Amino acid sequence: MQRQVIAKLHYNDLRQIGRAIVIGVLTGAMVSAFRLLIQHILAWVISAYRVFHVHPLWLIPWTIGSFILALILGYVSQKHPDIQGSGIPQVEGQLTGQFDEKWWPVLWRKFVTGVIAIGSGLYLGREGPSIQLGATVGQGYVEMLHATSIERRVGIASGAAAGLSAAFNAPIASSMFVLEEIYHNFSPLIWLSVFISALSANGVGMMVFGLKPDLDVAHQLFFPVNQYWALILMGIILGILGRLYQYVILNQNKWFRKVTWFKPAWYPVIPFLLVIPIAWFWPITLGGGNQLIVALPGLKFPLLTILGLFVLRFVFSMISYGSQMAGGIFLPILTLGAVIGAAFCTVLVNLGLVPSTYLANYVIYAMAGYFACISKAPFTAILLITEMVGSLAHLMPLAVVAVTAYVVDDLLNGRPVYAEMMYNMLGKRPFQELTGMTQMTTTIYAGSQLDGARISDFDWPQGSLVMSIFRGEQQLVPHGDTELQAGDTLVLQLTGERHLTNQQVINRAAHDVDS
Repeated sequence: MQRQVIAKLHYNDLRQIGRAIVIGVLTGAMVSAFRLLIQHILAWVISAYRVFHVHPLWLIPWTIGSFILALILGYVSQKHPDIQGSGIPQVEGQLTGQFDEKWWPVLWRKFVTGVIAIGSGLYLGREGPSIQLGATVGQGYVEMLHATSIERRVGIASGAAAGLSAAFNAPIASSMFVLEEIYHNFSPLIWLSVFISALSANGVGMMVFGLKPDLDVAHQLFFPVNQYWALILMGIILGILGRLYQYVILNQNKWFRKVTWFKPAWYPVIPFLLVIPIAWFWPITLGGGNQLIVALPGLKFPLLTILGLFVLRFVFSMISYGSQMAGGIFLPILTLGAVIGAAFCTVLVNLGLVPSTYLANYVIYAMAGYFACISKAPFTAILLITEMVGSLAHLMPLAVVAVTAYVVDDLLNGRPVYAEMMYNMLGKRPFQELTGMTQMTTTIYAGSQLDGARISDFDWPQGSLVMSIFRGEQQLVPHGDTELQAGDTLVLQLTGERHLTNQQVINRAAHDVDS
C-alpha cells in the first residue's frame, strides 16, 4: 500500500510540474508580445513628437485623436472594472478567495487596453498587467483541464509569477513576489509550481529579448563600506517618501471624485491631454520609466532639475493611475526610487561628502528601498534589483537600504499597498461569498495558536476538514491525535457558504503569534 501512495504522489508531482511548464511557456509568449507592442508603440509616439517639432500643426489632429482614444478606454474600463489598474489586487483577491473573475474577457481586454494606455506614454507600468495576464493564462489552462479548486489557485499563482518574470526577466524575484506579497503561502506545492512557471516564462523572454539585464545601469561594482552611513540616511528618506506615496495612491480615487465634475468614464481624458506637453518637452520620461532609469546616471542633471523630475513623475503617475485605465505602479515606483537616489547622491556630491562616480549605485539601491517600503516586500525588492541589474555584488547595500526604508515606513503605520488596494477594490463592489466546496492551503507559523496543537484540540470552523499535512518532503495523513508543528502546510477542504470567514479564522490561528 505504501508503494502505491508513493507512486501516486510522484505522478501528481510530475503532472503539476508539467502544468507549471505549460503555464510558464504560454505566459512568457503572451507577456513578451505585450512588452514588444508597448515598446514599439512608445518608440513610435516619441518619433512622432520629433516630427511635431518640425510641423506643429500636426498636434491638432493628434490632440483630437487622443481625446477620442481616452473616451474609448474610459468607457471600456468602467464597463469592465476587472481590467482596471495594475491587476495585482484582483489576483490577490482570487488567491485569498475573496474575489473571482472570468479569465478570457479579462485577458484580451487587459492586453489591448494595456498596450494602448502604456504605449501612449502615460506613466504606467507593464508589470502589474503582466501579472494579471499571466494569472488569467494559468486560470484558463487549469479550468480547461477541469482541475480542483486548489489546483486552480496554484495555476493562477504560477501564471502570476510567470507574468512578472517575463516582464522583468527576474524569475527568482517574481516567485518571491507572488509568495511574499500576493499569495502569502510557502507550501512545497505552491513554491515549486510558481518557480518552475517563472523559469519557463523567463526562458521564453530570453529568446525574445536576450540575456541583457532589464535595467543595464552602468555602475561601480563594489560600494565602499565607509559610505554605509549614507545608505541608512537615504533609507530613512525613502521610508518617509514611501509612506507619502502609499497615502496618496490609496486616497486618490476619492480626491478624483471631489475635484472633477464629470463621470469616471471621462477620467482618462485628463492624462491623455496632459501627456502631450510632457512628451513635447521631456520625451525621455514617457512610459513606466525604464528608459529614464538607465539614462539617469549619465544625464548629470543639477539638483533642482532632479527634484522637478521627481515632482513630475510623482504627480503624473498618480494622475495616470487615478484614471483607472489598465496599467500598473510597479515600474513607476522603481523610477521614483531611482530619481530619489539620484537627488540624494547629488546633494552629497555638492557637499563634498561622496564622489560622483557612485551616483549610479545610489540610483540602484534607492529603487530597492522605495519598492520595499511601499509594497512591504523587502526580500522581493532585494532580489528584483539584483536580477535586473545583473550583479550579486550589491546584496549588502541593497539590504541595508531596503530594511531601513521598510522599518521607517512601518513606524509610520504604512500598509502593503497592493493589499490595501485589494480591500479598497472589494469595498467598492458587492461581494458574494463562494458556495459549495473549495480547498485552501495555509502554513503554520512558529508561536501561532496551531503550533504544537493536536488537530482534535482546535475548534475548527464548521465545514472545515484537514485533508493532508506537508511536513518538509513528507505528506502526512491527518487524524485527531496528529500534533501540528511550525512549518507544516495544511491542505483543507471547506464546505458550505462561509468560505471566506472560515479561511480568516484558520489563517489567523496559523499565522498570528499573539493568538
